[in-house]
Amino acid sequence: MNPEKDFAPLTPNIVRALNDKLYEKRKVAALEIEKLVREFVAQNNTVQIKHVIQTLSQEFALSQHPHSRKGGLIGLAACSIALGKDSGLYLKELIEPVLTCFNDADSRLRYYACEALYNIVKVARGAVLPHFNVLFDGLSKLAADPDPNVKSGSELLDRLLKDIVTESNKFDLVGFIPLLRERIYSNNQYARQFIISWILVLESVPDINLLDYLPEILDGLFQILGDNGKEIRKMCEVVLGEFLKEIKKNPSSVKFAEMANILVIHCQTTDDLIQLTAMCWMREFVQLAGRVMLPYSSGILTAVLPCLAYDDRKKSIKEVANVCNQSLMKLVTPEDDEPDEPKPVVLRQAEPNPDDTMAKQKGTVSGGPDGSCDSSFSSGVGVFTPAGTERAPVTLHLDGIVQVLNCHLSDMAIGMMTRIAVLKWLYHLYIKTPRKMFRHTDSLFPILLQTLSDESDEVILKDLEVLAEIASSPAGQTDDPGPLDGPDLQVSHSELQVPPAGRAGLMNTPGTKGLECSPSTPTMNSYFYKFMINLLKRFSSERKLLEVRGAFIIRQLCLLLNAENIFHSMADILLREEDLKFASTMVHTLNTILLTSTELFQLRNQLKDLKTLESQNLFCCLYRSWCHNPVTTVSLCFLTQNYRHAYDLIQKFGDLEVTVDFLTEVDKLVQLIECPIFTYLRLQLLDVKNNPYLIKALYGLLMLLPQSSAFQLLSHRLQCVPNPELLQTESPWKQAEPLRRFTLNGERPACIRCPVYLEFPPRLFEPLSRPGALLPRRPRAFALGTDAGSLEMGLPGSQGP
Repeated sequence: MNPEKDFAPLTPNIVRALNDKLYEKRKVAALEIEKLVREFVAQNNTVQIKHVIQTLSQEFALSQHPHSRKGGLIGLAACSIALGKDSGLYLKELIEPVLTCFNDADSRLRYYACEALYNIVKVARGAVLPHFNVLFDGLSKLAADPDPNVKSGSELLDRLLKDIVTESNKFDLVGFIPLLRERIYSNNQYARQFIISWILVLESVPDINLLDYLPEILDGLFQILGDNGKEIRKMCEVVLGEFLKEIKKNPSSVKFAEMANILVIHCQTTDDLIQLTAMCWMREFVQLAGRVMLPYSSGILTAVLPCLAYDDRKKSIKEVANVCNQSLMKLVTPEDDEPDEPKPVVLRQAEPNPDDTMAKQKGTVSGGPDGSCDSSFSSGVGVFTPAGTERAPVTLHLDGIVQVLNCHLSDMAIGMMTRIAVLKWLYHLYIKTPRKMFRHTDSLFPILLQTLSDESDEVILKDLEVLAEIASSPAGQTDDPGPLDGPDLQVSHSELQVPPAGRAGLMNTPGTKGLECSPSTPTMNSYFYKFMINLLKRFSSERKLLEVRGAFIIRQLCLLLNAENIFHSMADILLREEDLKFASTMVHTLNTILLTSTELFQLRNQLKDLKTLESQNLFCCLYRSWCHNPVTTVSLCFLTQNYRHAYDLIQKFGDLEVTVDFLTEVDKLVQLIECPIFTYLRLQLLDVKNNPYLIKALYGLLMLLPQSSAFQLLSHRLQCVPNPELLQTESPWKQAEPLRRFTLNGERPACIRCPVYLEFPPRLFEPLSRPGALLPRRPRAFALGTDAGSLEMGLPGSQGP
C-alpha cells in the first residue's frame, strides 16, 4: 500500500494501525474509525460516511496485502457498529467486501471476515433480509470450511441469521427457493447439514409456507437421506417426517402431481432407507390424492411391483408397497371404461403432464402414461411450474399400465408375488375397464398362455382367472378377434382353425363334420374358442406341461368357465388334430378328468342320464374325439350306460395289436370301475336280466387282461354277480335291449339298429407304423345308414320305436 496516498478522512495513524500485523493495533484503529463515523452520523454527513466505507472496502478489505485486508474487515465492522440502526442504508457496501473475503486462501482471514459479518448482521438485524441470499450463499460455503475456527465462527453467524429470520415476517421465500434448490444438491456433509438445519427452521416459522415449494426441494432431500453420516440421515428423516405431517393436515394445498415422479424415482433406489421413506410417501399420496395419481399409475407400478417380491430382510418395504398397490388398484373404477371422457378431480390443482414433468428433471423414470419397466436414477434437480387454481381432468392411461404389466409378466426372473400382483391387476382391469382392455388382448394373450408354464400354482390360478375373464367377458364378443400375436400362436390353414360363426350352410360339406358341435353360448365370446385352440397347441408343443399341469389347468377352467363348453370345444378341436399320438394322450387326459374330478359332477350326471338334447349332442361330440383312444371310448360308454356298444367295441379289440400301453390303460379302467364314480354301474350288476351287456363287457375286459392285480380285482367283482345262469341271452334280434332314440345334430329323431352301427368301430382303429404302438387313426365321417347325422345305441331303460 502506498503510504503517501491520501486516505482522508482517515488519519495517517489510523491507516498505519490498520495495516499493522498485530491484532491489538488494528483493534485500536477500529475504535478510532467507530468514533469518527459516529461524528459523521451526528452531523448527518452521509458523504463522508460513504467515503470512509468505500476507502475501507477498496483500499483495505480488497487489498492484496493480507494485513491490510484484516484491517479493512475490522474497520467495516466498526463502521456498522457506529452507524447503528442507520447501517441498513449502507449494507450493500458493508457486506460485499466481507463476503469476498470468505473465499480467501488464508483461514485466519476467513475467520476475521466471519467475525466482521457477524457484527454487521448483529447491528442491522432485520435490515439484512433483502441481502439474505448472498449471506446464505456465503454461509453455505463456510459451513463446509476445513478450518474448525472458521466453521465455529460460521455457526455463530448462522444462529444469528436464523434468529433474525424467525423473528421477521418479511422473509422473501420466493426469492430464496431457487438458491435452496441449487445448494441442496451439495455432496459435502457439512453443507448438507447446514441446508437441512435451515429447512427445519423455515418449516417451523408459522408465516412461511414451505409446503408450496416442496416439489422443488423434495428430490434433494431424498438425496441427502442417502448420506453416509447417521446424524445427517436422522436430521433428514425428521424434516421429511414434518413435511409428511403437514401434507396429511392440508392435503388440499399439496401439489401431489408435481411430486409423483420424484417418488417413483426414489422408490426404485437400492438404499433401503430412501426406498422405504419414498414408498411411505407414495402410499400416503395415493390415499390422500386419489385419482390425481392415476396418470402416474404406470410409473408407480414400475416402482411398486418389484417390491412385492422382497423377502423378510425388506419386509417393511414390502408391506408398504402392498398397501400402496392395493390403494392404487381401488382408484380404477368402471367409469374409466368410458371412451375418452376424463373425470374431474376433487383437489383444486392443475395437473401437469407426467411426461412434461419428467422431462424437466435430470433424474428420469418412465413413470408417465407411456411408462415402461426401465428407469434411471440421477441426482438432478427438477424445475416445476406453480399449480393453478382450476380443476383438471384425470384420465387413466391404460396403454402405459398394460405395457408395464406386460413387461413384468414377461420377465421370468421376477418374483412370484410380483407376478401374482400383475395378474391381479390384469384381472381387475378386465373387470373394471373391459372395453379398453380388449384393445390390448392380442398383445397380452401370448404371454398369458406362456405364464401357464410357471412353477407356482398360485400364479397359474391367477393366470387362468384372467384368461377365463377374457374368454367370457361380453366386451370380447366380436366377429373376428384377430390373430394372436406370437409366431407360435398363429393359426395357419394346416393347423387348427376357428370355425366360422353363423355359416350353417357349410355344416354338411365334406371336411366340416363336427363343427356343428362348437360351443356357442351367451357366456362365451369370440376369444373362447381361440383360447381352447391355443391351449391345446401349447399342450401339444409342451408335453411336460400337459403331464404335470394339464389336469390342474383344465379342472380350474371348468370351475371358472362352463365345463360343458370346454369339453365340447376341445373334443371338436381334437377331432381335426393331425398329431394322432397327442390327440390320444389329450383324450385320455380329458377322460380321466371327466371321470374323476369333483368339479365335473354335474357334467357326469348329465352324460350318465342323456335325458336332454344338449347332453346327447355333447355325448356325440365327445364320442367322435374319444375314438382317438380305444379304452377311453369304452369308459365313455360305461359312463353314459351304453353297455351294449361298449361290449361291441371290446369285441373288436381282438383285431388290434395289444401293447403294454394298451393293457395299462385297460388296467386303469378297471381301477376306475372300482371307484365311487362308477357306483351306479356296480349296482347295476345286481340286475342281470336288464344289464347283460354290461356283464359281457366286463368279462370282455377280463379276457383282455393278463393274470395281474387288475385281473384279480375285476374277477372278484364279477364273482359277486348273482345267478350266473341268467347271463345266457338270446339273439340280440329276438331279445334286444330297449333302444333310446336321439339325434346327433338335433334335427329329427332317428332309429338305426345296432348291427348297422357296429360296422363303425372296426374302421376306427388301426396300428401305427411304429411297432408296439396303438393309436386311433383320424376319424372319418360317420357312416350310420341313411342319416349320417343320427346315432342310436342300445341304452337300457328306454322305449324303442
